[in-house]
Amino acid sequence: MFKKTILLSVASLMVLLISACGDNGETQSEATPVAVQTAKLETPSEVVTERSLGVIDAAKDYHSLSNPDQVRVTHIALDLTVDFDQKVMRGTAAIDYKKINSTAQILILDTNDLTINKVTSGGQELSFKLQSGDSFLGSALEITLPESDARLVIDYATSPQASGVQWLTPVQTAGGKQPFLFTQAQATHARSFIPLQDSPQVRVTYEAVIRTPKELLAVMSASNDPDTKRDGVYEFNMPQAVPSYLIALAVGDLEFKAMGERTGVYAEPSVLEAAAAEFEDTESMLISTEKAYGPYSWDRYDLLILPPSFPFGGMENPRLSFITPTVIAGDKSLVSLIAHELAHSWSGNAVTNATWRDLWLNEGFTTYLTYRIMENVYGTDRFKMEAVLGYQDLEQDLNTLDAGDQILAIDLRGRDPDDVFSNIPYEKGALFLREIEHKIGRDNFDVFLRNYFEKFAFQSITTDQFLEHLKGTLLVDHADKLSIKRINQWVFEAGIPEAAPKPSSDAFSIVDVARTNWLAGKLSADAIETEKWTVHQWLYFLNNMPEAMSDANMTALDAAFDLTNSKNNEIAHSWLLMSVVNWYEPALPRLHEYLTSIGRNKLVKPLYRELSKTAEGKALGRKAFEQAKPGYHPLTVKANEGFMK
Repeated sequence: MFKKTILLSVASLMVLLISACGDNGETQSEATPVAVQTAKLETPSEVVTERSLGVIDAAKDYHSLSNPDQVRVTHIALDLTVDFDQKVMRGTAAIDYKKINSTAQILILDTNDLTINKVTSGGQELSFKLQSGDSFLGSALEITLPESDARLVIDYATSPQASGVQWLTPVQTAGGKQPFLFTQAQATHARSFIPLQDSPQVRVTYEAVIRTPKELLAVMSASNDPDTKRDGVYEFNMPQAVPSYLIALAVGDLEFKAMGERTGVYAEPSVLEAAAAEFEDTESMLISTEKAYGPYSWDRYDLLILPPSFPFGGMENPRLSFITPTVIAGDKSLVSLIAHELAHSWSGNAVTNATWRDLWLNEGFTTYLTYRIMENVYGTDRFKMEAVLGYQDLEQDLNTLDAGDQILAIDLRGRDPDDVFSNIPYEKGALFLREIEHKIGRDNFDVFLRNYFEKFAFQSITTDQFLEHLKGTLLVDHADKLSIKRINQWVFEAGIPEAAPKPSSDAFSIVDVARTNWLAGKLSADAIETEKWTVHQWLYFLNNMPEAMSDANMTALDAAFDLTNSKNNEIAHSWLLMSVVNWYEPALPRLHEYLTSIGRNKLVKPLYRELSKTAEGKALGRKAFEQAKPGYHPLTVKANEGFMK
């Protein structure tokens, strides 16, 4: 087990790296990639030993038990029946593979809590062994390969507790009449519903037949026919090779509405019209991104609006992004999330991080592209406001995260890969790219990005490969403006480098003046002129209040602006967090309703964390958590249950 993994401090790690490189004080990464090739590790104890030595093999996926270096899966054909009564999926996964080592006799797949009934090839049963489970890594499925390289068929079933599957009862849906199922595979949860090589290094094409109750519709991160007949048997095909974490399925009472020539939205009937209106600019975003960074490679780009228990804002499943309903605000104020998931079609889905250490290659590039898309579609003022808010989110994480977790090329060995998700890979990664843009010019950087997306299209790459690419491109063409030392500071050191770009917005100046005058008693709350404020200005207004607020001030703000009853989920979150910190009792019933009605971690986790700091807060939080837990996604439960113990 990995419960007692030894973690190196950043200082210790830097000492080891410097000593390995000589007396010049430069890390090895300034001359060659940090990674050092090491032997394949087979046991957790060996991982602990390797961590204590400070050695990282950048090409190795420490979060997969599979053996793609010996035998690599190339295609998966699923035939699954969805059983809502038992909360399981049963059926087969047919596996095509290629031997990398011609003498290899064993294929190792990742699984997590799967029941493996049998494995066959050409109608003949094969010998297999399902190893005992090991924490978040799951269990290795070892299959003895047939003499002739033929397709393998695995007969299996999922568990009702599968970490990557959520089963919702009718009352937990918008319509209230039909059940709902959706999967969430990132980071390593695909292995909980498919036996496969669950590593972003391994890209597969796939096809599927999904069998459901006839009154429900199945959709996948694959080719979806908007006009398909609702008959309980649905066929899908994904011709582009994708990593396992991008395989996704949803089943529910869904309808479709087109938003453009290549874009549309799937949602429950009661949500469909509002979602289509909110996200009607998706086609414009798609066109804008293509113009800057090259053709869209995935045919259609549709959205699926999930029930509010979805743990993320969005998930970039190719061809069909999964989206939280919490961003349907009625005024398009939160649609940067759509721009983000769309941008993943270039950065992430096409050019993919090879391991979860390299997540910033997905999310930093995508966050940078998100800002650019928002600027192109909605203007510079909005871009600047959103960039400031993103920077402040980054600052908050830098104030709470350990130094080792502030590094873009993070060391995740022996840890749950879900630990990688913070504002570091997103906002710090984007800020790093923005600095390069500022130094070499936007036009030059756009040319670089377009060429980068073309060169590495449909490949999974490491941080070290990216740095080697920089050395042969921008560091040659702009040697007078860029240095590998500065770049390595961004990638391998904690915090934000000195003199990094810091976004600003004139639109926030009037907010600062209003807040300052109100706090000084020069202006009453109801005299603040907010009629023309955007949602971003409201968030900036609230997020930059002093931590300690008097009950009188909280009451005055609430009386003037009815913040406790705000229908915008982001504004409500900021206000409710202030209410917990200052124990503003009139907002506590709304807080309970908020926590029990949505499961998006970005919104609920900070509230549970803050509630856990006091006895009265923990009591309130426990009550909400226990009520909401049956409807929360497993990832939301895992992220928050520690606060409520």
